[in-house]
Amino acid sequence: MSKGYAHPEVLVSTEWVAEHLNDPNVRLIESNEDVLLYDTGHIPGAVNIDWHTDLNDPIIRDYVGPEQFAALMRRHGITPETTVVFYGDKNNWWATYSFWVFQLFGHTNAKVMDGGRQKWIDEGRELTREKPSYPPSDYPVPQRDDTVIRAFRDQVLQHQAARKPLVDVRSPGEYRGELLHMPDYPQEGALRGGHIPGAKNIPWARAANPDGTFKSADELRAIYEAEQGLKPDEEIITYCRIGERSSHTWFVLKYLLGYEKVRNYDGSWTEWGNAVQMPIEK
Repeated sequence: MSKGYAHPEVLVSTEWVAEHLNDPNVRLIESNEDVLLYDTGHIPGAVNIDWHTDLNDPIIRDYVGPEQFAALMRRHGITPETTVVFYGDKNNWWATYSFWVFQLFGHTNAKVMDGGRQKWIDEGRELTREKPSYPPSDYPVPQRDDTVIRAFRDQVLQHQAARKPLVDVRSPGEYRGELLHMPDYPQEGALRGGHIPGAKNIPWARAANPDGTFKSADELRAIYEAEQGLKPDEEIITYCRIGERSSHTWFVLKYLLGYEKVRNYDGSWTEWGNAVQMPIEK
């Protein structure tokens, strides 16, 4: 399973998940773009975390606070010692996005199922509509740390002005300013199209195989280093439209290739493309 990764322990296979369905120390978490998908069938024992209502503050554009995060964990019977395993829909962005948010709160005992729910389905594995119920846990209120893996707009502006590497993981049409959202999606969310000046366009999907699993470390280095010139010791910021696709690339660089200084700009193009006086290129 390692495929030469710097941190192979953060990925688990569908076989591993199948073998741990009844492990009380493991909690499967499904997180999808389509918030109704979980109800149509999910991996037995998996709980649903809605990226919008469970992880985001309902009033300000930010994540929930430490108290709300602890309450969410208690509700699902998760303790700091519980190994949480994320999986999502066919693109598996939301798995890496939820993984990234959990890291903000210091829950490092976390993994991602390689390939996501579609790979599980394609292998003919069991789905259920039964929603599990776990005894409430005693999860202490953590501290949220936004300094190491999260970037804010002003920090991105400083990063860009210093000509440090920015990775725009959106589709080429979005990068060129021809689209404001992914192809086949409503074209909304920003007043202006384009990209942050100097950003390299490396679409997130280049890191994935057709079945949704991650490419090997050698294949990834060929893309990010040999082709695009990124270096493991550089400070790098990834972004997309709202931060979910860029969390996929952040995960690839940080955990699969071992880059130490990678941050995700979750404000991404929805913020940058609407902000007054922010520079753009097309």
